[in-house]
Amino acid sequence: MATTLRTWSGLISALLAGSDLSAADTGWAMDQLVLGDASPAQISGFLIALRAKGETSDELIGLAAALRSHATPVRITGPFVDIVGTGGDRTGAANISTMASVVVAATGVTVVKHGGRAASSSAAGSSDLVEHLGIPLDLSATQAAQMAADVGLTYLFAPRFNPALRQVAVVRRELAVPTAVNVLAPLLNPADPPHQLVGVANPQMLPVLAGALAEQGKSALVARGDDGLDKLTTTGYSRVWVVHDGSTREAVFDPRSLGLRPTSLAELRGGDAAFNARLMRDVVAGERGPVRDVVLLNAAAALTTLTLERGLEPLADCFERCAEAVDSGKAAAVLDRWANQSLACQ
Repeated sequence: MATTLRTWSGLISALLAGSDLSAADTGWAMDQLVLGDASPAQISGFLIALRAKGETSDELIGLAAALRSHATPVRITGPFVDIVGTGGDRTGAANISTMASVVVAATGVTVVKHGGRAASSSAAGSSDLVEHLGIPLDLSATQAAQMAADVGLTYLFAPRFNPALRQVAVVRRELAVPTAVNVLAPLLNPADPPHQLVGVANPQMLPVLAGALAEQGKSALVARGDDGLDKLTTTGYSRVWVVHDGSTREAVFDPRSLGLRPTSLAELRGGDAAFNARLMRDVVAGERGPVRDVVLLNAAAALTTLTLERGLEPLADCFERCAEAVDSGKAAAVLDRWANQSLACQ
């Protein structure tokens, strides 16, 4: 699209006409928001018009790149993975991705998790849980990288490393309807993870986010349970987009293929930070049940992103590897080490 359209009226008119924008165009719009050079009406009109047309992968890439350009980078060496969801599934599920992060770290694969507080759920968000565990949210980039090296797991509190998200959060809250900003979180990790497990609540955004990750050269699984969970689920089937080597393909996953007992969403629900912390400690201590199953499943999927040249084939072996990390006590040891190391940072 010609840069002569890079005005609010030009971009919004193009969207209303059904035209897709370039990454540069949407990046310009996000910059205007971050720099305070856009009125609420302009931003609202732009995001609503974009949602009505339907976002493309390029449009999301532009929005995310503009936000990341204002972020504090975090330098992590070696292969590592992020386990992240868009949120917004309104299931009230426990902090599955945070628990899965501890399990993955216990297998020896570094996890650099990026997250924030719950925006639309009655259950505590990942940051609420991490904070309750005594892990500080105000780590510097250097401290966060050192935590990854020492523990194999670090948590990047989104507003700490990307303060521009505060302005985006205001727009998200005031519009009170889903727009592109609701699904940007998986594209904003300031450590730029090469491997990701991404959960998506909105089924229409599965291929869009998968395409964005493919264009960024990531190896990723993009998943949604048929029950609405923005994770792989154990209540039934999950849709999974496999992202590898710049391409995407869709698959369907049945948890019964791993011998997992079908469960209900009610059995996966969490609560406040204190409740979820107790649940997390029980899971990493080896307690069996539906929450353990879904945590191990998602941990295994995260591990699988390191071997996606074989598609989902390694998932069963990765599941066993994650189960061993819990049953051997390694996951509990990681959780203790994470909390203890955090004390040294305060």
